[in-house]
Amino acid sequence: MADNGDAAETAETPVSTLTPEQAKRELASLAQALQAANEAYHTHDAPDLSDAEYDRLKKRNLAIEAAFPDLKREDSPSDQVGAPIAEGFGKVQHAVRMLSLGNAFEDEDVHDFDARIRRYLGRDDDAPLTYTAEPKIDGLSLSLRYENGDLTQAATRGDGAVGENVTANARTIGDIPQRIDNAPEVLEVRGEVYMSHADFEALNARQQAAGAKTFANPRNAAAGSLRQLDPEVTRARPLRFFAYAWGEVSAPIAETQMGAIARLSDFGFVTNPLTVTCEGPEAAIAHYKKIEAQRATLGYDIDGVVYKVDDLALQSRLGFRSTTPRWAIAHKFPAELAWTVLEAIDIQVGRTGALSPVARLRPVTVGGVVVSNATLHNEDYIAGKDGNGAPIRGGNDVRVGDWVQVYRAGDVIPKIADVDLARRPEDAKPYEFPQACPECESKAIREEGDAVRRCTGGLICPAQAVVKLKHFVSRAAFDIDGMGAKQVEQFYLDGWIATPADIFKLRARYGQGIQQLKNREGWGEKSATKLFDAIDDRREIALARVIFSLGIRHVGENAANLLANHYGSWDAFETAMTSAEVGQGAAWEELVGIDGVGSVMATSVITTFHQEAERASIDALVAELTIEDAAKVATDSPVAGKTVVFTGTLERMTRAEAKARAEALGAKVSGSVSAKTDILIAGPGAGSKAKKAADLGVETIDEDTWLALIGDA
Repeated sequence: MADNGDAAETAETPVSTLTPEQAKRELASLAQALQAANEAYHTHDAPDLSDAEYDRLKKRNLAIEAAFPDLKREDSPSDQVGAPIAEGFGKVQHAVRMLSLGNAFEDEDVHDFDARIRRYLGRDDDAPLTYTAEPKIDGLSLSLRYENGDLTQAATRGDGAVGENVTANARTIGDIPQRIDNAPEVLEVRGEVYMSHADFEALNARQQAAGAKTFANPRNAAAGSLRQLDPEVTRARPLRFFAYAWGEVSAPIAETQMGAIARLSDFGFVTNPLTVTCEGPEAAIAHYKKIEAQRATLGYDIDGVVYKVDDLALQSRLGFRSTTPRWAIAHKFPAELAWTVLEAIDIQVGRTGALSPVARLRPVTVGGVVVSNATLHNEDYIAGKDGNGAPIRGGNDVRVGDWVQVYRAGDVIPKIADVDLARRPEDAKPYEFPQACPECESKAIREEGDAVRRCTGGLICPAQAVVKLKHFVSRAAFDIDGMGAKQVEQFYLDGWIATPADIFKLRARYGQGIQQLKNREGWGEKSATKLFDAIDDRREIALARVIFSLGIRHVGENAANLLANHYGSWDAFETAMTSAEVGQGAAWEELVGIDGVGSVMATSVITTFHQEAERASIDALVAELTIEDAAKVATDSPVAGKTVVFTGTLERMTRAEAKARAEALGAKVSGSVSAKTDILIAGPGAGSKAKKAADLGVETIDEDTWLALIGDA
């Protein structure tokens, strides 16, 4: 799209408050932007602006021109139809201009359309006007000229006055008769070239297999296929044609719009079976809603419903404006909304273990893009609740088989806005969210306060494996020289490593034999040996690094140090986690009693050690290592072996400094007071912990007394 800086600057400014200079600048910018959009859509079959945004800009342009009629430009977008033809095609002068249609976006606009026609015709009676209502096909307009029954010429709309000669290409389309009988001497049949959803998917699959360009949507595919310089390319594309109008005729073919459509069908053209007559605007709107409800099942794209005055004599009286007929209007569907069927719910496992539900939809075009998937966020969203448990969609859940309303806001992932309970299948069952990971079958848990259920498989979950392995070799973990994220990803994709333990078996597996690391592209004997040596250098490693390397959720570098310092050795840590039960028992109490370790982190650690497959991966890794105990702490200090708690405000050191000093002296620092607490160090502002210590008879001292006790006074 062309730069429209000035338009963007004033686009939200009410037209009524624009100065003439602002209006002039914005009209210039809008003309440039809309011309670029027209050329992208009509000339190059590669739209770079959504239908909704295009309609908004055009509506804005019309509003400014109405407020400042003397500023209307000679190249005003409101006077243009389509765009100039592309190079490579012959020109065809249309005997009768191919015009565009005015748009209606709300039901009120349709009533206004009816009222304008009645005023123009001087109809002040209560008798309703008869309209035809037909689906607005989202394809490429085409005019077919027949002389004495023979197809002599086919042309695109172009700019409305001059189109492209695509006669040879049109002759390859099966829906277009080469000859018609009992027709007027001259008859121009007009309609829309389109591509069905099934044919579109098959074409894109063939294009992808051949390494050729794929298409964004069926309209682009149809337009690009018809406007080929080589007719044989068009012949290979599955194009179709609906006839619904006419241009030049040497003799009338009917007295009504509906009669003319029936006559076109008699000539052998395919006409749309959803075209009906309606008495008045309410009946027309009712048919619009009926068609909208069927949109996803039609098998081809539509973007609205076209209403036309049925009586051709009245059409003649009503005539035309500069670019649109007075007797017709297009009632557009909301550009970013569509109804379709939810055919399945799949669970995708993210790189952090999050189980994300995805709606598999019957394909439908929304905002110019074919949508077949939509996010369902999480299990609460499916059940009809938001993150706080409040109802959404009226509290209605979403089930497989439901008709759902899909929306796209800008370029975001499609989402489900609503569900139509009236069309819910009788056998539709509430969706049961999985309690186990579909990738590795590990337990999937949902922590308190988390809207997402997560796989606990960690290193053994294929969906998480690469990210976990990259974390394993990161700087704060094993930090293996020569093995970074790039090498991990390649080795994993090649099937050389799947778990951390496999890294320590690389030399044995790929240091000799037929398949050797030194023979891979980018490696040599020297670099391979260097990597193997670097891996061996990490077989002896600190406890805190091992704990951090496991990638346990909520266990960062600091938490790993807390756990290492508290338990001292891998054996003690592993024994405690193996015996621990979430929410109960001495091992649980000891774990959550560590200052800085809460119930969420503790649950995550214990769950990891109790997952069979994950535990096997950890045990296999530990078998390859010599794990160094945490740094020895003093055993002869006055607080060695005691459990201390800090509360209130410390004035002579930070809480972190106090904690580190206590641990260095052999004390265990806890975050809560219990019967096992030996000393409470209470600064100003001490509250409930001081009261609980008093109730339990725990010794309570101030900061100065604490510093004197440990010899730092």
